[in-house]
Amino acid sequence: MKKLFYIVCLLTLGLTACVDEEELPDTPQGNFQALWKIIDEHYCFFDYKQHEYGLDWDAVYRKYQPRVDATMNSQQLFEVLSQMLGELRDGHVNLIAAHDYGRYWAWHEDYPTNFSDTLYRRYMGTDYRIAAGISYRILDDNIGYMRYESFSSGIGEGNLDEVLLYLMPCQGLIVDIRSNGGGDLTNAEKLAARFCHQKTLVGYSQHKTGPGHGDFSDMEPHYLEPSKNVRWHKPVVVLTNRGVFSAANEFTMYMKALPLVKVVGDHTGGGAGMPFSSSLPNGWSVRFSAVPSYDADRHNTEFGIAPDYNVGLSDDDLRAGRDTIIEFARRLLTS
Repeated sequence: MKKLFYIVCLLTLGLTACVDEEELPDTPQGNFQALWKIIDEHYCFFDYKQHEYGLDWDAVYRKYQPRVDATMNSQQLFEVLSQMLGELRDGHVNLIAAHDYGRYWAWHEDYPTNFSDTLYRRYMGTDYRIAAGISYRILDDNIGYMRYESFSSGIGEGNLDEVLLYLMPCQGLIVDIRSNGGGDLTNAEKLAARFCHQKTLVGYSQHKTGPGHGDFSDMEPHYLEPSKNVRWHKPVVVLTNRGVFSAANEFTMYMKALPLVKVVGDHTGGGAGMPFSSSLPNGWSVRFSAVPSYDADRHNTEFGIAPDYNVGLSDDDLRAGRDTIIEFARRLLTS
C-alpha cells in the first residue's frame, strides 16, 4: 500500500505546503478515492456552483465510482477521472499524467472567439513597436493601442514607462487582452497600477480553513496601489472576449474598478480561483481552484465578468477587414 502524499502548491507565490493524509493504494479505486477526497476537502467553489447549476459532489461520487474497477488500464482510468473533474466546469481544474492533460475548456470553446489574427495584423501593420510582452502603436485617429497576449510574458517597469511615454500624445488608449489566458498575476497588477491614481479597492479573497465545503475565512480586501512610475491619466478601453481567463480575468476586474476605464467586447471566461496542485498515489498531478476571489462588490467572478459594452465581431466587418470591437472602442474614445 502506498501512502497518499498531498503536495499542495500555491502556484502564484511559489509556496509549497505538504500534508500527510490517509494511506490509499495505487490502484484504480485508490486513485479515484484520493482524487475525489482532494477535491472534496480543498476545492473552493462547491456552494457557488451548487447554486449556479446544481453541482452535487456526493452525487458525482455515486455517478463515477461504479465506473472504476481493478481491470482498468491507465488510459481508461484517466478518462473516467477527467470526466469526473469536468463536472466542476472549471478551467483551472486539470489532471496531468505523462500521456495526457485532462482539461475543461468549454468555458471558451462553446463561444465565438471575437478575435481575428488576420484583422490584428492589418491594424498593427509591420512598423509597430514591441516592449517585452506588449505590442503597441498609435492608430491613425490618434488613439493608442496596446496588445498584451499573455500575462505569462513578463514586462518591466522600464518597458511600461517607454510604452506610455510613446503613447502619451494620444487622446485615449485601447488595451487589448482578448484571448489572454492569464499567467503571472504580478504582471497584471503591474499594468493595472499604471491606470490607478489612488489606493483603490478592487476585490476580495478568502482561504479555506477546514475540509468542509463552507469552511472559509472572512473576506479579505484587496487594494490596487498607484504605480510610482509613469501613469496614464486619459480614458482607457479594455477589450475582452471569452478567452480572457485567470490573471487576465483579475486584470479586467481591477480595471473595472477604476473611473476612467470601460470594458468593451464579450463576457470574460472567468477563472477566479487561485490554483493549487496535489498528487495521486500513482504520481498523477491534479490542479484545482482553492482560493476564491470576488470583485469590489463581493460578486463571484468564477464564471467571468460582463463588459460595460457587449460588442461582438460581425461577419460583415470581418469580410470588410474591420474589427468591430476595436472600431467601437475608437468611437467611444473619440466621442
